[in-house]
Amino acid sequence: MQDSIDFYFDMMSPFSYLAHTQLPELARKYGLSVNYLPMDIPQAKIAAGNYGPSNRDVPAKIKIMLADLKRWAAHYDVPFAFPKSLEVEPWNVGVLYANDKGQAEAYVDAAYAKIWGEGCDPTDMTELSSVAEEMGWDAGAFIEYVQSNEGRTRFRKACVEAHQNGVFGAPIMMLDDEAWWGNDRFAFIEEYLQQRKS
Repeated sequence: MQDSIDFYFDMMSPFSYLAHTQLPELARKYGLSVNYLPMDIPQAKIAAGNYGPSNRDVPAKIKIMLADLKRWAAHYDVPFAFPKSLEVEPWNVGVLYANDKGQAEAYVDAAYAKIWGEGCDPTDMTELSSVAEEMGWDAGAFIEYVQSNEGRTRFRKACVEAHQNGVFGAPIMMLDDEAWWGNDRFAFIEEYLQQRKS
């Protein structure tokens, strides 16, 4: 059996943000860690054959979705503010850098706090630099990496691997042969973890 929960997520995804506020603690409760696997939702949808419109292009859906996001944030008692942009690829590439340093959870915490907690502009690299500084990294080297061909190519490969593993959206959590989609699946995840432990 696996000793970590695979967490497929995209920094552009508010539901992934909400899931992250709950997943690490739940994993630790059952002696597991979280394997942070960044991906790109639009690419995943296309790779899976889902050519439907973006949520932003369906006014009735976006209205209810935004209300739900605020409800979930209040339920989890976490801040929520819609960011000024959803262009987040460098932030996703940054997860790979953080994985290399063994600091993925802390980085994802800090990055999501900026994007979905404060509603920053993710295209402003000074925001991302401040996360690197918070992590105790060389901000210049970090920004160079997340904008490099090496970093972007590695992220594209991660996206392909996610699709090969059956990922079509985010957040998706996988453990053993089970998968759960959405920040509202934690009761089912915990039910499985309880059965797995017994």
